[in-house]
This record gives sequence, structure tokens and C-alpha cells, in this order.
Amino acid sequence: MVGVSDRTRFFVTSALVGGALASGMSVLPLLLPQPPVSARAVLPRTSFVATAVKRSGPAVVTLETSRTMQSPSLSGLPEGIRLNPLFRNFFGVVPRGAPSRPRVQRGQGSGVLFDSRGLLLTNAHVVEGAEQLTVGLSDGRRVKGRVIGTDSLTDLAVVRLEGEGLWPVAALGNSDSLNVGDWAIAVGNPYGLENTVTLGIISNLNRNVSQLGISGKRLDLIQTDAAINPGNSGGPLLNAEGEVIGINTLVRSGPGAGLGFAIPINRAKAIASELVATGKARHPVIGIGLSRVPADRPGEPAPNGAVIRSIQKMGPADQAGLQVEDVITAVDGQAVDGPAAVVSAIERRGVGETLTLQIRRAGDSKIVRLKPVDLSFFDPR
Repeated sequence: MVGVSDRTRFFVTSALVGGALASGMSVLPLLLPQPPVSARAVLPRTSFVATAVKRSGPAVVTLETSRTMQSPSLSGLPEGIRLNPLFRNFFGVVPRGAPSRPRVQRGQGSGVLFDSRGLLLTNAHVVEGAEQLTVGLSDGRRVKGRVIGTDSLTDLAVVRLEGEGLWPVAALGNSDSLNVGDWAIAVGNPYGLENTVTLGIISNLNRNVSQLGISGKRLDLIQTDAAINPGNSGGPLLNAEGEVIGINTLVRSGPGAGLGFAIPINRAKAIASELVATGKARHPVIGIGLSRVPADRPGEPAPNGAVIRSIQKMGPADQAGLQVEDVITAVDGQAVDGPAAVVSAIERRGVGETLTLQIRRAGDSKIVRLKPVDLSFFDPR
């Protein structure tokens, strides 16, 4: 049965065709099927994420490590002690003199190949102490790896693949050009699940590790909401073009979504270059301890700058005449907003390069020039 709408369409079309014939016009366009008004544009089958991962994903690897540990054993102790829960369950504490037995501790992490010679970047905590290291490539190959250098202060390490081969290499980006809100793609092997890809954005930049309650590290990190989990450590953080912009290093979980952090690739490249050349990295210091400048009144924001709280004897700061309670307001002509900015500026200048500090002392402004030394100057071990 023909509906009213179909009849209407029939009469309208007939009228149009008749008019066209009478005027000598072609009726072909009128007779071709027309798409419905509500038809939507067809979306592309692949997203920019797929294109980005296709570019650098083959260079993402799995690292499997093993190390021998000595575990205390209760097998040689009297039965009364062996069965005492105070010794068996209280944080693993056992009596002095208890025999030990070796056990193999296995670990897993991620890495990314950045050099066709078979060099890959990963986290130092992934490979430190490893006696055996196996690298799994995305194409199924498994090869031995050898650690050629680690740097615990930046939690970075470089591993060389053993043997000859055509190794896939990731494209490296420029972490200095990042903006908050840029796309961020994390690739790695969380919980042993190989080639896992997660998507997010750059949540913040220059997040100092001290803000996370972590001491003993010298890092300003990229913060992202792309999911990073155990096993992602050492894997790459990519931009929308598939370039590596960071090395995933840690995650902070809480009641809400986790916060992921990555080492900027520009910093990682500089450390990797030193590790490849010498097996270790140098870290410039001037021998001072810093804190934020206290606010003038309670409840007011703290002024910019960093106040010197301690000075190490015979270090560059001591020899240059810096004093406790001096306030550093600028480094190399750039104003600094706090201690982390001062440390970052010293890192950028490097060991042995002249550094210019502008300080405020008892209301007067002074210029002090000095040359940073390597951290090993104060701890030569």
C-alpha cells in the first residue's frame, strides 16, 4: 500500500521531471537516488591514536629481570621457634643467626628503543641489581640485554641489546614545546599485558618530585591522566604525532583517578647521552640547601625566590661568599619562583659553566658568579 508521503513524493517528482523535459533540461540528476537529509558523515576508521602508536609502538619493549636474594630460613631452628607467629609473621623478622637460603626475585617493566644500535631507555629502578635481563620486542623476538649505565637521581637507565639485528626505533619529540591540554598516549606493559595503550592529556608540566613527597631525586616531571600502572615504568609517553615526549616513571593512586608522571624526553636524552659515553651522569651542584621565602604575614602568599638555609664547606657557594639567609631572586637573568626553579636552572647550566645569581641580602641586591661542580665533589664514593 502506498502511503501519503510516497504519493506526494511521486507527484512532486513527476512534476519536476515533466517541467525539466518541457524546458529541455536533463532529467538524469533528478532521477538519481538522493541521500536522506539526516544522513551523517562517515567517520574515519582509524584515529590519530592508532596512527601515533603505529609510528613508535614497534619500538616499545618488555624488560624481564631476575636477581638472587637471600631469604631468612627457619628450617634449622627448633620447632618451638619455627611455629612461633611472632617470628614468622611480624614483618618477616627472624631470630639472629637463622640460616638463609637463596631465592630468585623476578621483575618486569617497559622500555623504548631510541637508537638503531640497539639502545633503549628505561627506568633505573626497573634494571638496578638485575643479574639477568631479557628484552621482548613487539614482533615476538626475545634477546638478552646489558645495562650500560644507570642514574638513580633521575631514575633513568640505558640498556643495549646483545647481537645484531634490525631494531625498530621510536621518533623522539621535544618536551620543551609541550602545553597543558596536549594529547598524551602511554604505551607499555602494565601487569605483564604487552602493548597496552592508554590515552589522556598533559595535566601539568614541571611538576617537581618534592611536591610528591619524594626525596633523593632531581626531576621535574610531566603530569598526565593517561592511565599508568605497574609495568608501565620505563615505557614511552607519546604525543599526537607518535613522538616520544617522556619516559613513564611513576603513578600516584588515590580514591579517585590515578596521577601519572613521566620524565621529559629532553632531560632523558641528555642523561642517556652521558650514560652511553661514560656509564654515568653528572649532576651540577653549588653546595647549598634551599627553602621557600617565608611570607611577610600569616595567610599571605610566599614571595618569589629561594632562601639559602645551609652552605657546604669548600663548595662553590662557600667560596663565592654566599651566606645563610641570602635570598636568590634570579639565575642567569631569569627570575625564580622557588627552590625547584633554582635547582633546574643549575642543572641546565651544567658542571664547570659560569652561573650568575642575583641575591638579596639585608635589603641590598648583589650579583654573585660561580661554577657548579659535580655532585660527586661532596660525595666521592
